[in-house]
Amino acid sequence: MDEPDFAHTDRAAQSRLAKARALAGFAWDRGIDSAEVLAFTDAVARKFARAAGVNPPGSGETWRVVAGLLDEKAQWALRNPDHPAAARAHRDEKIMWVKPPITPW
Repeated sequence: MDEPDFAHTDRAAQSRLAKARALAGFAWDRGIDSAEVLAFTDAVARKFARAAGVNPPGSGETWRVVAGLLDEKAQWALRNPDHPAAARAHRDEKIMWVKPPITPW
């Protein structure tokens, strides 16, 4: 008998989307884009999730959903630049999660 795949049930998908929305909102407010989220190391991703108030996702699948939501929001923000939801309230905190490249001497 095949083992059930609980990771791909309707309830799991709903839970994944709720977690992804919270993570995407946290990333958006800090000016973090989809490529930067997908480039997080496992350690940074866990710390980021905890800072966002959610349990760290158990798979990369949730992070890919986060990236998709960020891309959608970026496109929406381009069309609606004056909308309050397009603002990024904590852009100064991006440096805590995404380090700028170091310029060699």
